[in-house]
Amino acid sequence: MRKRLEAIFRSDSRYQAFFLSVITVGLSYGLYKGVIDNYLAEVVGMSGFHKGVSEFFRELPGLMLVFILAALYMFSAERIYRIGAIFMLAGMAAQAVVPADRVLVILCIFIYSLGDHMQLGMRNTLSLQYSRPGRGGEALGMQNAFQQMGTLIGYLVIIGAFFLTRDRNWLYRTAFTVSACIIALSFLSSLRMTGESVPDASKRRFYFRRKFAKYYMLEVFYGARKQVFFTFGPYVLVLFYGANAMVISTLFALSAVCSFFLSPLVGKLIDRLGYKVIMVSDTLILVIVCFFYGFAHHIFPQNIAFIVCCVNYILDSVISLASMASNVYVQDLSDSPEEVRATISTGVSVNHLITILIALFGGWIWEALGIETLFILSAVLGLCNSAYAATIRVRKKSPGTPA
Repeated sequence: MRKRLEAIFRSDSRYQAFFLSVITVGLSYGLYKGVIDNYLAEVVGMSGFHKGVSEFFRELPGLMLVFILAALYMFSAERIYRIGAIFMLAGMAAQAVVPADRVLVILCIFIYSLGDHMQLGMRNTLSLQYSRPGRGGEALGMQNAFQQMGTLIGYLVIIGAFFLTRDRNWLYRTAFTVSACIIALSFLSSLRMTGESVPDASKRRFYFRRKFAKYYMLEVFYGARKQVFFTFGPYVLVLFYGANAMVISTLFALSAVCSFFLSPLVGKLIDRLGYKVIMVSDTLILVIVCFFYGFAHHIFPQNIAFIVCCVNYILDSVISLASMASNVYVQDLSDSPEEVRATISTGVSVNHLITILIALFGGWIWEALGIETLFILSAVLGLCNSAYAATIRVRKKSPGTPA
């Protein structure tokens, strides 16, 4: 593994400290995600509609990101990454102590999500920045794999905790507390990232370029399609099929295992086949996934339908890895590492223009029109994503040539 990392990343980068921070962030997220859906449903008492409202505020920082980074435009990617960790720590620590009030819980989710979204763009930016020429896809794949490794450990801890206690409220609070402590460790690790990317003072604070127009549009389609599964996929299993937190954590763990092993492979495929091929082809699987997730209970008995939905949730997590291709597309079009950072960060905000609407109205669609309509919508958005990706003109260059 060490030799493989050395082949992908530049020797003068501090990718080791970065990856240690990434894996600990993944661990904290695994503990958090392993219980949060059940905590909201069982303790806070949120319905599908209320879940959509909470997701609106969870995704709102993504839309705000372009303005936040505009205010921090003279900060390096490493420094913004650390600031994100501080917000994550504050939100998670608060989640561990506030009462199960919807408003207070959503506020904690918002603060945590603010830091998470700040780190999201920086993780991809730093992975590309630290990578060797022509190895951007592999770098993103390895970063995703390390994060999934940490997340998997978190899920396994939650599964084990279910065998040790029946006090669910205590389990949820403890998971939030331990997660906060691990975020603190991640922050300390990030302090070792001594390499400071140099911002370009000549760049505009709000970075929009016509040459990235197709990337922005792809982010809109992808943001809408992935939000349906991220928000309502687990909640369907909890409310519709009665899955408890141990079952959900097991499902997340299996998804993390698949993502851990397949992320580097997808990264290699992006480098070898090209980002356009990957962006177009993943939708064929997505349509099948959405169909069975929305209609399994009409085709199979309830117990079989539940298993079918679990399998399709894992498949969706795997095909979501194809989103790395859009970041390589940005690297291919960009003239400098700073432009990569600015564009990916802007893309996160563009992504959330539609994401927050899906989060807000997805719960209403579920209750008014049923989960069938919700997942049909996801499939249609995925098809739009692929159709638009097919219009991309790929630069002609020899394999392995840096962007």
